[in-house]
Amino acid sequence: MSAPRMSTTPLPGIGVRYDFSTREHRHLSVIAHRDGSRTLNAYRADDPDACALALHLSETETASLIDALMPEHHNPGLLSTIDLGLVAERIELGSASRWNGRLLGDTRMRTETGASVVAVLRRSGAVPSPAPDFRLAGGDVLIVIGTREGVDAAAAILGRE
Repeated sequence: MSAPRMSTTPLPGIGVRYDFSTREHRHLSVIAHRDGSRTLNAYRADDPDACALALHLSETETASLIDALMPEHHNPGLLSTIDLGLVAERIELGSASRWNGRLLGDTRMRTETGASVVAVLRRSGAVPSPAPDFRLAGGDVLIVIGTREGVDAAAAILGRE
């Protein structure tokens, strides 16, 4: 079965809308907002112009949905951390975190937990392999890899509830 044809429509000041139809002829659209959030729309089968469902997802909810829909992003070349007893997790640093404005090395996360921060996601882009002198900021999303216990301990250090 071939992939559905997708159309894109720029939405000035908002983002981009992606539209396609499923094999059951259901019209779906996703609006990729400039702030990283997404709006997922499903339209009625009997009237493809009438929206039956609209879900607004935050950037982190969108990432979770992508992970659920595309585990390991269907790339056989990606390392499956679960097979190795490791997990990778996104941990957001809150704006009121005690680590806001401090250096990554100050957390002593790797020493204390064995878990490693392999990347930091910011609005300005991704920072791969941040060094200990990397300055953390509220809103950063840290990609942490380690054992389940290590990642949970890292999340506790970072102050995630």
